[in-house]
Amino acid sequence: MNRSILKLAIPNIISNITIPLLGLVDMILMGHLESATYIGAIALGGTIFSVLYSFFSFLRAGTTGFTAQALGSNNTTEIIYSLYRAVCIGIPITLIILMLQTPIAKLSALLLDGSDEVKALAMNYFYVRIWAAPPNILLYCLNGWFVGMQNTKIPMFIAILVNVMNIIFSVIFVLLLNQNVTGVALGTVLAQYCGLLLAIVLLIKNYKSYFVKINKEILFDLSKIKHFFKINSDLMIRSFLLIISIAFFTNQSAKLGDNILAINMILLQSFYIFSYFTDGFAYAGEALVGKFVGSKDKKNLSKVIRLLLLWGFSISIPFTILYAIFPSTCVKIISDNPNILTDVKPYYIYMILIPIITFAAFIWDGIYIGATASKAIRNTMIIASIFVFLPAWYILTPHFGNHGLWISFLCFMIARGLSMSLMAKKNII
Repeated sequence: MNRSILKLAIPNIISNITIPLLGLVDMILMGHLESATYIGAIALGGTIFSVLYSFFSFLRAGTTGFTAQALGSNNTTEIIYSLYRAVCIGIPITLIILMLQTPIAKLSALLLDGSDEVKALAMNYFYVRIWAAPPNILLYCLNGWFVGMQNTKIPMFIAILVNVMNIIFSVIFVLLLNQNVTGVALGTVLAQYCGLLLAIVLLIKNYKSYFVKINKEILFDLSKIKHFFKINSDLMIRSFLLIISIAFFTNQSAKLGDNILAINMILLQSFYIFSYFTDGFAYAGEALVGKFVGSKDKKNLSKVIRLLLLWGFSISIPFTILYAIFPSTCVKIISDNPNILTDVKPYYIYMILIPIITFAAFIWDGIYIGATASKAIRNTMIIASIFVFLPAWYILTPHFGNHGLWISFLCFMIARGLSMSLMAKKNII
């Protein structure tokens, strides 16, 4: 079982490493310009897309769960139709996003806080990066299907290509062509199209035998469509609340000033780096849990859940030690701004606590998604975001400022892991 977990997790970890690497490169490119406003601009601009795509990330998670369960039950028809249905929904979504880009930008500008300069730069970033929506949405569908098929190597190749090309394009546009935030956004757009092209090529090369002529009666089977939307609507709410919570954290950071916004976004990179390592095991959980649920193998289902949580805990320990011993080094890699390096020191403790506090939430996410326990994962997110994070922020931030904001965020992550642990027996095992 450990070999099966590692076979799926390691390619995910390798591909995920490239994601925070990209975020780090973007931060480094902006952090070494003359003003902290550039870091704030890509933070706010990135927040817009995180919130926007959170509505549609169910296309990846839901497709993984449906595909893995179809594979476990050896239902070859549903294996390919889980991809067909996702793509049929994904294409109209991309068109709607592009048509509504101006209203989305105006609404975002009203809701986000920050200086006028930061918001103006964030809008420049938005209007370029919005053209990455089509490949981004379709890659949700394709990568979700690949993971459901117990193949994490193809998403690894796609992620590596996307992020390496993104870094290359961003360096060219920012350092050589002096395009600042616009250059970072354009690099993302071009890289996403490269990734989509590779995904299509690898799909045809490796899974051509699964392709069948589309039967409209099967594709639009009312019972299947209802089940698809029931599961995915819950996952959409869950993803939206998660991203909204992070966006809220970013927005409240902006209210505390450009310097605090830059500091918090730098510290959040440590959260993202750890999350992408842990998500490697979470994605392995999606594939294996879905397969065992589909084959009704309760013995192996219980076993893989225990091992996944053990792997998550094991990963958290070295990260906690690393952040505790080298906090200043981690920050200096991203920015050499003297004000940031001085003001960040009181907040090192939160970077150190992140791994041990958050690992359970990441692992349980993968388990619940693989089991398509969508109602339960939705409810746990409602509890953590609305009934823990917001009250904690309301009570703590007026008295403790940025410390209160960070404590509230960590309480949010604790509540996610704890609530999913308590509800697992009823909904999964």
